[in-house]
Amino acid sequence: MNDDAKRQAATLPSLPGVYKYYNRAGEILYVGKAKSLKKRVMSYFVDSASHSAKTKVLVRQIARIDHIVVESESDALLLENNLIKTLQPRYNAMLKDDKTYPWIVIRNEPFPRIESTRRLVRDGSQYFGPYGSVSMQKQLLELIHAIYQLRTCKLDLSQEKIARGRYDVCLQYHIGNCKGPCKGLQSELEYDATARMIGQILRGDLRDTRRYLQRGMEQAASTMHYEQAAAYKARLGRLEDYRSRSVIVSNTARTIDVFSLLTDNDVAYCNFVHVVQGAVINSFTFELSTGVEQEPSDLLTIAIQQIYLRIGEPAAAEIVAPVLPHTQLFPGVKFTVPQKGDKLKLLEFSMRGARLHRLEKLKNLEIKDPARHTDRIMEAMQRALRLEVEPRHIECFDNSNLQGTNPVAACVVFRDGKPSRREYRHFNIKTVVGPDDFASMREVIFRRYRRMIDEGAELPQLIVVDGGKGQLSSACGVLRELGIDRMVAIVGLAKRIEEVFYPGDPLPYYLERGSEPLKVIMHIRDEAHRFGITFHRQKRSAAFIRSELEGIAGIGRESATRLLSRFGTMSALRKASPEELAAVVGASRATLLTAHFAKESK
Repeated sequence: MNDDAKRQAATLPSLPGVYKYYNRAGEILYVGKAKSLKKRVMSYFVDSASHSAKTKVLVRQIARIDHIVVESESDALLLENNLIKTLQPRYNAMLKDDKTYPWIVIRNEPFPRIESTRRLVRDGSQYFGPYGSVSMQKQLLELIHAIYQLRTCKLDLSQEKIARGRYDVCLQYHIGNCKGPCKGLQSELEYDATARMIGQILRGDLRDTRRYLQRGMEQAASTMHYEQAAAYKARLGRLEDYRSRSVIVSNTARTIDVFSLLTDNDVAYCNFVHVVQGAVINSFTFELSTGVEQEPSDLLTIAIQQIYLRIGEPAAAEIVAPVLPHTQLFPGVKFTVPQKGDKLKLLEFSMRGARLHRLEKLKNLEIKDPARHTDRIMEAMQRALRLEVEPRHIECFDNSNLQGTNPVAACVVFRDGKPSRREYRHFNIKTVVGPDDFASMREVIFRRYRRMIDEGAELPQLIVVDGGKGQLSSACGVLRELGIDRMVAIVGLAKRIEEVFYPGDPLPYYLERGSEPLKVIMHIRDEAHRFGITFHRQKRSAAFIRSELEGIAGIGRESATRLLSRFGTMSALRKASPEELAAVVGASRATLLTAHFAKESK
């Protein structure tokens, strides 16, 4: 316990404010907010099982605590966010840098250009995005340039320079893609009206553009400029085609922002969806380093604040999220946690986006850095299964029998979360009579680990027993008998795959659905089932063939076993020549077999 820091915490006022933790070198560690500074900061120095490992490491490093008292909790929230952005403390949740993602910008200049950029500069220009999909951004830009005649040059089109006649029209003017503002052929007022309509398109509102095109088409037709009317009609068709290909997620929702949150170890994924008139206008997943904040409401509050700092204040009057923030983040903006209906569907749509982003990132990591990918999975399994060490070596056991016949067991081995098939083992049950799964499990566990101990082999970090509490209890008894119960962790799997049982605990522990630890456990169980059932089928098939051979007069159990070992199947036996049969069981028995097969074929 850090006694000096604890004494400093005890002197803090019971007022709202922001606190800052520093280490002995004077480096900022963490910035937090509180309704009561004393109560919140003291909570860090109270021994609690709820503290994460990262929080415990943070507390051990605190050498100095600074604080700032403010008027209200809302003021504390704003100050905290500004300090985090400025100081970037190591243990705070922070959005990872997204500068490489594309935006669409309407430049702050005379006759503004509308173009793609990956640099977000606070220069008065209007930025829309960022776009998680480059194709979505490209599609929008193509739509805008197909509908409106815009300049693409980088000329300084100030009124003074245009008036001097310094410029001349380029090819874009001659092919009809630009109206020639550089020569004064288009007024700045008309061009700015176009830029405003483009801004509306980028916000998801197509109504002004639709009216503009409809009016232009009607005016051209009324004056018998039919080619011009056809051009307006074609542009209107492009607009309607874009609208028809937009993702419609609600028939009732108007303008809504949606946030979902998916946590994965030290990273959280926050998906943002902007919905206008029921259609998805933009969807993007931001990544956060979680810091010591682990509660979903804390992470989501931080994510929403920092996301809006990057993309601008919320345009929606309502935000849909899985949890409510601790305080009102934006005046006049309503937060909703939906339970049913279209808004719940919006939240589920956003969560799918977060999951897809995580899956893509993990696949890329597996390809680019497989060792790091494996380390991350092992850390996740250690945490999810509450193990003292990473389960780099896992063994799973499964019994298989059919109405008590041919009882067998299978042991599958996983190394670093992947099957090590050369180490798989089959077991014939030798000491158990009848369908007694508990006794069969005791025999197999004893034989497996007695031999490993005798040979000095490496024991696994984790044993998985398929079959729930009863099977787990049988296996635990054997491990105690062998004296390795404190050396190897063991869990039992229930019928419901996400339920895991631990020794001495009557209640199951639930693994998170869709998590990688659960996927590895499911893979292990599936492999144990597959391997065990395959062996059991082979045993049943061999028993059937042996029984059929023993039914032939003059062929005993020993001869049947030799024949089965040599030929494998009855089909191969029937096709074998008398000489091949005689080589296995002798000439007289070969004659008996040949006569039997000839009689069968009649």
